[in-house]
Amino acid sequence: MVSYHCEDIRFEFKGKTLNNKWLKMVAESEVKRLGDISIIFCSDPYILDINQRYLQHDYFTDIITFDYCEGKVLSGDLFISIDTVRENAREYGASFEEELNRVMVHGLLHLIGYDDHTPAEQQEMRGKEDYYLSIRKILKG
Repeated sequence: MVSYHCEDIRFEFKGKTLNNKWLKMVAESEVKRLGDISIIFCSDPYILDINQRYLQHDYFTDIITFDYCEGKVLSGDLFISIDTVRENAREYGASFEEELNRVMVHGLLHLIGYDDHTPAEQQEMRGKEDYYLSIRKILKG
């Protein structure tokens, strides 16, 4: 089950039903099953605090993924900075919605087991993101 929360911001995420269907399809395509996924929308200062406190990283980021997976069941917390998503959308010439969808599937791909530390891993991750974003457009109709 996917749940949506806001921490220190006001943000209304529309399209939860489509998003849940899409994330379930992504999981099943990777031979996994959705467990409890919490998507928490927050601000830059909030995500920076999490990054410093839990990961000892002193920088802003668009998403932090906490993995609670067991076997083939995907569970975790995806903290998403709406501030950074907006900024990245402008920087990359994408719509806010597209960038937000990319960040959500990026977090799910981390839970599935994909990483992005090396250039090869980054290329594989980007390819998966692009593929699943194209599937989302088909689902949306």
